[in-house]
Amino acid sequence: QVEEGAFVKENFDELCWTLTAKKNYKPDRNGNSVVSHQDAFKLWCLFNFLSEDKYPLVMVPDEVEYLLKKICTAMNVELNSCELDDYLSQEPQGQGGLTVWQFLDMVNSGRLLRGIEQEAISMAVEEVYQEVIEDGYLWKRGQLRRNWSERWFMLKPSVLSYYMSEERKEKKGSIALDKHCCVEVLPDRDGKRCMFCVKTLARTYEMSASDTRQRQEWTLAIQTAIRLQAEGKKSLHKDLKQKRREQREQREQRKAAKEEETQRLKQLQEEKERKLQELELLKEAQRQAEILLQEEEQRRRQQHEEMQRTLEIQLREAEQARASMQAEMVLKEAEAERQRKRILELEDMQERLQEALQQEVKARQDEEAVRYAQARLLAEEEEKLKQLMKLKEEQEEYIIKTQREKQVLKQEMENKNKCLEEAQKQLEEVRVNRQRVDQDVMVAQRKLRQASTNVKHWNVQMNRLMHPIGPGGRR
Repeated sequence: QVEEGAFVKENFDELCWTLTAKKNYKPDRNGNSVVSHQDAFKLWCLFNFLSEDKYPLVMVPDEVEYLLKKICTAMNVELNSCELDDYLSQEPQGQGGLTVWQFLDMVNSGRLLRGIEQEAISMAVEEVYQEVIEDGYLWKRGQLRRNWSERWFMLKPSVLSYYMSEERKEKKGSIALDKHCCVEVLPDRDGKRCMFCVKTLARTYEMSASDTRQRQEWTLAIQTAIRLQAEGKKSLHKDLKQKRREQREQREQRKAAKEEETQRLKQLQEEKERKLQELELLKEAQRQAEILLQEEEQRRRQQHEEMQRTLEIQLREAEQARASMQAEMVLKEAEAERQRKRILELEDMQERLQEALQQEVKARQDEEAVRYAQARLLAEEEEKLKQLMKLKEEQEEYIIKTQREKQVLKQEMENKNKCLEEAQKQLEEVRVNRQRVDQDVMVAQRKLRQASTNVKHWNVQMNRLMHPIGPGGRR
């Protein structure tokens, strides 16, 4: 009686669990239950999601096996199918499946999850619950402050909401998902790893997962939600559930058709055996009539001829019956041949449909690739625009800095001019002192030359006086 989206589904589930679990859920009083109370609530939510769309809610054995296999796969163990079949055969099933309380009793019995610790089971249930409900923690980058914050994300068919924590009391924002959105994996940077982004027409949301596996699960889930939104479908798991239901119905139809065909062939075989028995009876009657004819040939020739005519009439009728049976068998074989041709035509049609589906999938993949390339080009253009704005700001800062430096240089030039004028004055004084010193040097040189001349004259005189007097020549 209410529309989907008009209330918080999780709060409604908690309310229903609170009202019904106290009366119907019966865990072990000694605390030896396989699952905790919170894990039982999550299994209850998963049961409601995978149950049939009719009241009272039941889960068919195929869906029970599907859910248990996902839980065992999360724990890296293999489900004991024999134990499950034995339990389902022993447990009375109403409306063709198990109720939620029978399902929880089966899990708590420990027959299917024997020897596994409760913590491992709790982690597996949590992983499957988050996979179906599609929520968890991610790091998100802000738009204005550009800082990283951890947020609790919840994925719905048409929107990706994020909250302050997993209690979902304070909603921080939401991302509307439509056919124009796309998901792109980003390289590691700024100390963050396993990054990806969700691009919408309005802005790009950058996020970081804890590991590569979580990033792959989130990107695949968001891409699937975008694809299902474009195709007008609700969610991935609902789509998978509908496909499994259709496969079960097809199997049941094929099984019923096969049983009907077997019954019809059985009836034809019985009809054929009955006709053969009648023919054998007719042959036996003919042999007995021949014996009677041989015994009474002489006595009752006339009666023998009359009986022979009667037997010939019966034989003709038997031949006609045999011919009609053969004609009917030919018709049946022709019908079987037409059925075989029809099956071949249907198989050929199925192959063509599969080829067309593959071509459509390839076309969609090509379209998605082109869309990703376009989104990447838009991102590059936006990045170049940011770089251009940054260069413009740097240029303005450089101009302001240059003007300031110019004023400083002008002040320094004035100071240097003053210093230069003072240095020129000092240079003039030095030149005057130099001229005065040069004159003094010239006077000193003149005196030095005069002294040198006197020294040379006295040296000559001394050399002459110091020369020794020798004896005169013989001449």
